[in-house]
Amino acid sequence: MSDRSELPPAAQRALAEAEERRKAAAKAELPTEYGGRDGPDPMRFGDYEKNGLAVDF
Repeated sequence: MSDRSELPPAAQRALAEAEERRKAAAKAELPTEYGGRDGPDPMRFGDYEKNGLAVDF
């Protein structure tokens, strides 16, 4: 179903709302992180090391 006009009205409203949320999220500024980790994101790579202590989560 590539044509949105074929979708039920509730689905069309949901898609429109999702698009508005994506646009708002793209414009939103992230807060500044103080004392954060330099380098690769530990949540993405699965290992967090700070001041010689490594934590695997």
